[in-house]
Amino acid sequence: MYQALYRKYRSQTFGQLVGQQVVATTLRQAVEQGKISHAYLFSGPRGTGKTSVAKIFAKAMNCPNQVDGEPCNDCYICQAITEGSLEDVIEIDAASNNGVDEIRDIRDKSTYAPSLAEHKVYIIDEVHMLSTGAFNALLKTLEEPTENVVFILATTELHKIPATILSRVQRFEFKSIKTKEIVGHIEWILEQEGIDFDKEAVQVIARRAEGGMRDALSILDQALSLTQDSHLTAAISEEITGSISLGALDSYVAALVGHDTAAALENLDIIFDSGKNMARFVTDLLQYLRDLLIVQTGGENTHASELFLENLHTPQERLFAMIETATASLSDIKNSLQPKIYTEMMTIRLAEAEDKAAAAEIPANLAGELAALKEEIQALKGQLAAVGSKPAAVKTSDVRPQKSKAYRADRSKVNAILEEAVDNPSLARSNLTKLQNAWGEIIESLVGADKALLVGSQPVAANERHAILAFESNFNAEQTMKRDNLNTMFGNILSNAAGFSPEILAISLEEWTAIRADFSARSRKGKAEESQEKEEDSLIPEGYDFLAEKITIQED
Repeated sequence: MYQALYRKYRSQTFGQLVGQQVVATTLRQAVEQGKISHAYLFSGPRGTGKTSVAKIFAKAMNCPNQVDGEPCNDCYICQAITEGSLEDVIEIDAASNNGVDEIRDIRDKSTYAPSLAEHKVYIIDEVHMLSTGAFNALLKTLEEPTENVVFILATTELHKIPATILSRVQRFEFKSIKTKEIVGHIEWILEQEGIDFDKEAVQVIARRAEGGMRDALSILDQALSLTQDSHLTAAISEEITGSISLGALDSYVAALVGHDTAAALENLDIIFDSGKNMARFVTDLLQYLRDLLIVQTGGENTHASELFLENLHTPQERLFAMIETATASLSDIKNSLQPKIYTEMMTIRLAEAEDKAAAAEIPANLAGELAALKEEIQALKGQLAAVGSKPAAVKTSDVRPQKSKAYRADRSKVNAILEEAVDNPSLARSNLTKLQNAWGEIIESLVGADKALLVGSQPVAANERHAILAFESNFNAEQTMKRDNLNTMFGNILSNAAGFSPEILAISLEEWTAIRADFSARSRKGKAEESQEKEEDSLIPEGYDFLAEKITIQED
């Protein structure tokens, strides 16, 4: 029976892993040094090797012939784990076994010693699918693990894992595999299969995989089913992935750059008639424009056509404007029942954007008015110069205050944290130190927009309920408070790294400085008044307190 490529070429040792060298090295050293923990959590995008690494790790920790942390893959235990027949290594799909009863069954059976292997290993895939009750049942097992039992949890959605679970496991973050590494692995597989290929064909498949090796090999499998004479062509890869040929994109972009709207629409008709998805077309267009920018700034050129080289002369400002227009149009194209119409509208905007700006001439009837306005402006400048430094009178009745819509932090919460810091400075210092020590790990655990927001911030104060993060930009502080998922992930990560799980309280650095200065001034004033009251009380003899209201202190 034919075996799919992603199964046939599944990594069997840490050394064969592609794009996850840090994870592989850490786990290999753990096996080599005999430092096997009772629970691990593998998180990351789909198809990046989480379950493959889990099986390799299970083989390595149980292999009697392992060398430098690598399994031999020749002994009975290694072969049985590879085939999935070893009863001491149990692989469970949490998507279909997510109830309390299934987890209780695992908990009960985990108390039995392994029969053949040294460690009994439970691999729970898509663990985020477990119900709340199932997580609670699993938590008890993770709190009091049975000796020689190892749990390996895998998930694509880390933010759905409860903080109580995160604090009891060793976490490993799997990264999206780089396109260059995917290309290298696909080329190696094609050489093993004895199939010739075009470089462009492999590039198309690698880009379409979007960082997932399993997706790349699945697409490659489909492409090879259409391959004739053992030669993989770019046309086959484009047909399988639904991508637009680079030649078609070359011609389309050249028409846009040349402001030839008719030619651009004609190219679009050819692409549409060939059955291409319009949303996919715009995605490929954005990738093409991105490639132009990268090559212009000194990056690697993976395109070889003459039209691409001609399109490289497009000014960067024009490319940026085209990317913004295409990005804004993409959501409408995806959601519309008539995607071709929206794509045609986008094409016209892209082709005629600069032409409209150039054609925006002033009507003849307004030219005279414009000249008169210029003369009036010059006259006003002369009058202002004559007035000198005398301030102009402003009618207060005409001035209407504008309502500020700028984001402001909750001052009551900030002041409460500052008051707690004054009452218990050692606890406040301890909380802030924990937060600062875990800050690097928090930033590294985030991705995309979440990471971009927090990179520009710094922790300035914290208590058990809130962590104050000061931002250079007030806009970033506002956006941070709007992202509930970021708040949840922040609490989960900090719970594991620092032992407490506060919520984010975002504030601009300017506002934080102002609130802190105001708080300090009020504190000093309060202390001064308290000191004065004590001084006045000391002037009244003991036993004559009833005269306090009738005595007036007058200084010479």
